[in-house]
Order: sequence, then C-alpha cells, then structure tokens
Amino acid sequence: MALSRLPLLRRVLHLPGQGRDQSRASCRWRAEAGREKRVMAPEHVSGPFAIVGRRYPLYPRLPGRDSCDHAVETTAPWSRDAERRFPVSHQLGYQSDGPYKPVKRAMLALTIPLETLQAVKGRMLQAMLKGLSHQTHEQANVRMLPTYIRSTPDGTEKGDFLVVELCQSHVRTLWVNLPDNGNQSIQEMYRTFNIPEDIMKGTGEALFDFIAVCVQQFLSGIGSAQSSFSLGFIFPFRCRQTRLDKAELISWAKEYSCSDVEGKDVVQLLQTAINKQELYHVNVIALMNDTVGTMMTCSLEGKPCEVALVVDKGTNCCFMAEARLVEMVEETSGQMCINTEWGCFGDDGILNDILTPYDENVDQESSNPGEKRFEKMVGGLYLGEIIRHVLISLAAEKELFIGSSVVVLRTKGAFKMQQIMEIIESEQGTAEAKKALEALGLHPSKQDCYRVQQVCRVVVSRAAALCATGLSAILSYMCQSRMLEQLAVSVAVDGELYHHCSRFKEILQNVTELLAPECRATLVPSVDGNGRGAAIVTAVSLRLMAQRQEVNQLLAPLRLSHADLERVQALMRQEMELGLGQETSATASVRMLPTYVRGTPNGTEQGEFLALDLGGTNFRVLVVHVSEDGIRIANQIYVIPAAIMQGTGEALFDHIIECIMDFQQKQGLMEQVLPLGFTFSFPCQQMGLDKAVLLNWTKGFSASGCVGQDVVQLLREAAQRKQHLGLEVVAVVNDTVGTMMSCGYDDPKCEIGLIVGTGTNACYMEEMCNVGTVEGDQGRMCINMEWGAFGDNGCLDDFFTHFDQLVDEKTINVGKQRFEKLISGMYLGEIVRQILLALVEKQLLFRGKPCPKLQTKDIFQTKFLSAIETEGLALKQLQTILQELELEASSEDSVVVQEVCQTVSLRAAQLCAAGLAAVVEKMRESRGLSHLAVTVGVDGTLYKMHPHFSQHLQETLRDLAPNCTVTFLLSEDGSGKGAALVAAVACRGAEP
Repeated sequence: MALSRLPLLRRVLHLPGQGRDQSRASCRWRAEAGREKRVMAPEHVSGPFAIVGRRYPLYPRLPGRDSCDHAVETTAPWSRDAERRFPVSHQLGYQSDGPYKPVKRAMLALTIPLETLQAVKGRMLQAMLKGLSHQTHEQANVRMLPTYIRSTPDGTEKGDFLVVELCQSHVRTLWVNLPDNGNQSIQEMYRTFNIPEDIMKGTGEALFDFIAVCVQQFLSGIGSAQSSFSLGFIFPFRCRQTRLDKAELISWAKEYSCSDVEGKDVVQLLQTAINKQELYHVNVIALMNDTVGTMMTCSLEGKPCEVALVVDKGTNCCFMAEARLVEMVEETSGQMCINTEWGCFGDDGILNDILTPYDENVDQESSNPGEKRFEKMVGGLYLGEIIRHVLISLAAEKELFIGSSVVVLRTKGAFKMQQIMEIIESEQGTAEAKKALEALGLHPSKQDCYRVQQVCRVVVSRAAALCATGLSAILSYMCQSRMLEQLAVSVAVDGELYHHCSRFKEILQNVTELLAPECRATLVPSVDGNGRGAAIVTAVSLRLMAQRQEVNQLLAPLRLSHADLERVQALMRQEMELGLGQETSATASVRMLPTYVRGTPNGTEQGEFLALDLGGTNFRVLVVHVSEDGIRIANQIYVIPAAIMQGTGEALFDHIIECIMDFQQKQGLMEQVLPLGFTFSFPCQQMGLDKAVLLNWTKGFSASGCVGQDVVQLLREAAQRKQHLGLEVVAVVNDTVGTMMSCGYDDPKCEIGLIVGTGTNACYMEEMCNVGTVEGDQGRMCINMEWGAFGDNGCLDDFFTHFDQLVDEKTINVGKQRFEKLISGMYLGEIVRQILLALVEKQLLFRGKPCPKLQTKDIFQTKFLSAIETEGLALKQLQTILQELELEASSEDSVVVQEVCQTVSLRAAQLCAAGLAAVVEKMRESRGLSHLAVTVGVDGTLYKMHPHFSQHLQETLRDLAPNCTVTFLLSEDGSGKGAALVAAVACRGAEP
C-alpha cells in the first residue's frame, strides 16, 4: 500500500530535476553596489516570485568596500544570463579585475550565491523524497523519520506530567503542570543530574538505571513520590520509531557509546529501569527528540505550530506532513510529524560543490568524518572550528597575526560559540575579537581584529543561509503537498544561534522569504521547547488515546466480525428458503419472486429488438441490433408531462405508444413487427414473463386505473387504440434482471444480477426444482430476490444500531426495507450524519461546537462518503468538502470524519457480501458442485463510484464463500439492453 504513494508525492510536488540549471527557473537575483539603501525592481516585474522594493543583507561588508550594501531581489522567471551579468565578485562588492587576495578568496569560498542556495533547496527536496519513500528510505541521508505524533495541541490539554531529557552530559527531570484554564501560566519544577563519563560509555543497562534513579530522587524531592505520572522521554538520538512509545536506537552521538542499546527499544529500556526502582506509578507514554518538543511548545501560543527548527550545537528540523505521503507508516489519513534528521544532508556528496577546504579540515578532525556534513556547516559545535581553520590558513599566507606564533590555533575548541556571537553582535565587535584573540596568547593588530570579525560574520551568515535553504525546502514541500497556492505557517525556532545572534535571525528570515516566496512563515522563538514540549506531547497523546477509546466505543456496533457476517449469511439463506417455499413465500422478508426468465444469453441470439425503459419522468425507447458481430443500440429519451403522470392510465399508455411509434418512424422500423422487452421499475407482482400486476405507483406517478392491472396488457390495449401493429411485448423485467441479462451476453457465466446504488437488490438463476411458487421442476428460472426487505421480520435487529434506528424513523416506510437501509446510497450519508451528531454531542468532534447545518436531514449526501474516502485525498481537500457543509474541521476532526465514513461504507459492503455469499453458496449446493465459478453482473452508483466499496465487497465474499470463484462484471445500460436481451432469449426459446 505504501509503495503506491511515491508517484503521488512526486506529482503533487512538481519537483525539478537535479542540477543548478533547473533551480534557476524560479529565481533571479541581483546585488547592487553603492550607497543605495533599497533596490527597486522595474515596474513590469511581476509574478509569484516577485519581491519588490526590499533590501536583504546576506553577507557582511568586506575590507576595502565599507560603503557597499548588499541586496537581493527576486523576480520571475530566472534570467539565464544573470551569472554573466552579475558575477560573484560583483555580488560581494569586489572589483572583478585581478586575482583575489587571500582574505577575499577565503570570503568568497564561504559565500554561497542565491542561485546556488536555490539549487541546494532542490537537492534537499529530492533528499526528502528519498527519505519518505519506502523503497529508498534506508539509503536516504535525510531520514524523514515518522514520530507518530498525529496532532498539535488544541488547548484542552491539562494535568501534571513528568519529563526526562537525556542531554549531552546530564539528565534533566521536570514536573510540568498544564492548567485547566488557558489563562493561567504553565508551572514547572526541574532538576539536573550530571552523568559520569563511565556511564556515558558503559552499558545501556547502567545508563537507564541511572536515569531511573534520577527520576526517583526528583520525585522524592518535590514530594510526589506516590503520585501517578505519565512521562515524556526526550531522547535526542536517531531512532527508528514505530509507535509514539516504541523506538529503536539507530546510532549514538554526542560522546555517548553505551553498549547493548543500538537496535533496541529505548522506551522499554527506560520503563524496565523505572520499574526496577518500584516506580510503578510512572508510565512512559511518549518518546520524542528536542526538535519535536520545540514545535509542540510553540503550538500553545494561540495557533498551531507545524514546523520546528533547532540551531544549537547541532541542527535539525521537523514538520507536520500529510500522512498519505509518508510511505513508512500504514496511516494514510491526517498528519504525521516527521523528524527530518537533516544534519546528515550531504553525506552522499551532494554538497561537495559548496564545501570549502575549511569544512574538509573540520570534518577530518571530527569523531565522525564524512558524516553530518550539513550540520558541520550550520551547527554551533562546528562554526568556531571553521573560523579557526580560516584563521590558520590566513596566518599561513601572512595575512594575519604577522610576527605572532599561531600554534594555539591548532587546538580544537579555541573559539567558543559565545565568543563568536559577541564578536558579531557587540557594537565593539573588534574589541571583543581582540579580547578573545589575546586570551589565546595572540597579539592581533587592529586590522587582524577587523578581519577576524568579518570571518565570523561570513561563517555565521553562511550557516543562516543554509538553514534558511533547508527550511524553505520544507515549507515549499508542505505548500505543494497540501495543494495550496500559499502556505501560512508558524515555525518554532530554538537554539543558541537563533536566540542570541540577530544576524543569524535576520538572514534566516530574509533568505527563507526569497527561496520560498509562496510561503508566509512566522518565526516563533521557543521557550524551553524541550521540557514543556515533551509534557505537551504526552498530554496530546493521552487526549488522543481517550478520544480514540470513545470513538471506538461509539463505532463498535457498526464494526462486524467474521462471525457476525457468517450469521447474516445464514439468516439470508434461511429467508431465501422461506421465500422459495409455496406455503411460506407470502410472509418471508426476502420474497424470491419468479421472473419467468428461463435462460441467459448463450451467444446465438440474433435480430432486432425493441426495449422500453420506464422508471421515472423520463423514459427511453431503444432498438437493439444483435448479431454475430455484437450489439448496436440506438435510443431516444422522451418526457412524460406531469399532467399525464397524474392523469388517467389510458392517457399515460397512449402517450408511451405514441413515443414508440415516433421512435420507430425515425428509425425506419414502422413496417416491422419487433419483439419488445419492457423494463418497468415499479413494484409489481409478476405472473409470467409477459405479465406483471402493478402493486402501487411511486416516483410521482398517480395515473388512475393502473394499480392492480397487468401493465403489459395496458400497453397492448394502447397499441390497439393507436392501431399500431408493429409491436409484440414478449417480456417485462426489473432493472436487476436487466443487469444480469446485459452482462450475460458478454459472459455466459453471468447468472447473478446485483444493484447497489440508491437502492439495492439481487437476482440469480435458481434450479426450478427449488422454486415452490411456480409449477415445474426442469431447468432454471431467474429469481428476483427483492432482498432490500431482508430483516423486515426482525431477524436483523441485532445488527440494527441506534443510528440505523434514527435514520429509519425519518423515512416514509418506517420498519420496511431494513437491509436496504444498511447498504444503499440513499441512506449511508444519513447514517454518517447521525454518527457525527453523536460525536459532536460527546465533544469528540469540532470541539463540541454546535453545527446547525448538520442538523438538516439528508445534508450529508452519500457522494460525500465517496469523496472523503478517495485515496490520496489531501487534508486540505477533505476540509474543503466539510466546509461545504459549514463544518470547520481541524486535522483531527477530518481524520475522525473520514473514519466514520469508512466504517459505514465498509459495513455496507460487508453486509452486501454476506447476502451475496448466501446466494452463491446456495447455487453451488443446489447444483451439487464442490466449486462454483460464476459471474455477477453489477450496476449502481455506490458500487461504481465509491472508491473502496467494490474491493471490500469482493474481499469479504471470498472470505465467506471460499468454495466459489466469483467474477464481477460492470453492466453497461442493463435496464435497456438487458430488457431487449430478455426478449431475445424468449424468442430464441420459442423457436421450433
């Protein structure tokens, strides 16, 4: 199932191919030198990527060009000569003549033009797709790991929660109280415990035992040792998560190397350790990393936050994705938070064109060479090292620290992140640079300090621009996968770089706007995203579990077990036998009416036949040409005026004959006497193949003098009155029989007809020896089951739920057609509506808000079920469907509505299959076969239009009737062509 989602993913994203040229198609940029404070685009520039009159400083002023302001402007489309007209040197404010000096060369190496960032964005999107694909996930560098977090907070979360965070060198334990009243502030208490180095490098059991002891001591310290707690576990390492509370460690990082943990469920390891401390009242509910915690914390700020970015010692990003596009999970509805683990982006070499010698040196000195290449250009743990290697290179070229020993620069960790930010941010940045350099034992000149400041700025600027590139890829992915023209979203941001470096923050915002102009991202600073976020994740999880339990309880009566379906099958078989019995037929709920159709087409039928299809205000007249080469049909639709529908029967049938004569005249058939098959879709008691007594009118007809009369005879008498002799009515049938006969012409094994549309019915070829209501025991006869009334005698009461009763009570035939009311399209939407009303009343849907339009009968049409259950439907599309009903649905609401629709339609398909299983098994047994191969001719909008009904029907039938091979054949014009074929078979049988 998951494999089918990748083409959909690529289709909705319209992704460009690899390479730089494709990325240029969406962006043109220009940098202007001089003292202008704003860059104004020409008036004719327009389009979705046009950003006019804004100034975006990307990189710092450089030595010798202090007057230069750098700006970027985007327009659509990309101008392919942009690079030629605005070379990199001009972009950065350098003179293009002559070789670059070492300082300038270093700056250029660390500067990434916007067009290259656009290309990197495209590569990130491709890497994301690879990570989301079931086939390529294991080889992906951007892992796109499902977190099994399906929802952001809705504001109802409350209670006390425990959080444990495994940090770089310590364990942090927190107690978090989410208040009942949203106006109250969140209360927290926490304590940290340093982890001994031997624990970090010892056994996994020792590590988790240590964490459990920390939890025990923390609870004792806050006086809550015996309180019941749900615990959220922040575990900032790569995991393969299969549930919110189940995650296998992929690999350690951050100086951890505990044995016997990789490949094991870290949640279970923690729970086991907690139980060893006899803390049985503490249950680990959810596992997450710090990025997810950041997103969940900011979701409390008044509106959902669906993206989180962490730029600290390392970097990562997570976002709420459409679950239908995440191939590693079975869920296809709603959303799923994806942990990108984007720090490994580029480990396959795809970023080699932007890596500098300084990056390579930092990588080689790291504990994991060749890994986490993106993080090593962005994360705070590495920026100081990049700067250090730039300074070493410049010193070697005699551009810095002339006369000073620079041996100290060869020591890792010489530059701290805090020092870098002070050098960049402080008004006295060069003084801060001097202070930091002198602390290392260097003797910098004024120019040295200035250049160091510039190096710091360009390294941090590059990190911010790369971060923005990754973020813009995620935002564009979200926008396109949700099929939106514009995405408005909040992005939670945490980390030392973002919080304490205004340059980083400004570039992150500006470059994101440039690279993803179709997205309006509001960057929201996170406060203690780890602790609060973990508590909120846990609270949301508990809320969803409680909601899930209540929804399951509400829907349980509609979910049928195999035993339930076998019972329905047995009951249908029992009612069929009663309907066939001479003495019991009149009282049976399944009437089993003889149709006097004695055979199906065998391919020898030939000739021309008329057909009349009467079932509403319009009726059709057809001529069907049957030959060895196949069937050709000509037809015309005629209108029956209301006055004739409600007048006399004589006037009605006179009008019908006049229309037939008109049709024959136009077709040149007036000189021929053609057999006619009459499809008459009103309740009748059939007395013979060409005799059917009208029981009552429906569908707005009330013509007098017809009820209780043979409709074929009424048609013949009208023909006599009109002196039309070219007419021979040989058969009258209903639409179910017509469907079987129509498909029987294409497949001789078709001996069953099934209608599943507005209503439902079935017919089949029964052995004459079993038909007690008709004389004779030779051959077979088609039986019109009229199974819609199955259960009218109370045999299905156990399967009739409260919702079915509410629907039945509002119909014009209360207590009648009960099987039909469980299956057919006329009623499924009403059943769904009643369930939704119950969910709203229980505050499980739409936050319990009143839904006035949902109170309207028949407002939720069955076509909505088909639309909502369509595979690959984007969440936005589903919400749009609900908005037609004036229902403002959240992501969670949409999932619940979709589940209700799926439950109701699945039950309908399963019940239909149970009835059909009774039919095919009876046919098999009656014919004394160990195995039956038979075809079902099927028609009806529900079967044809619903995306899953036919599949569920066929799967359930195979399960209930394993000794029968049943093929389904869609009927084409069964009511018209089928009636003519009934006439053709009747004429074939009458031949000497």
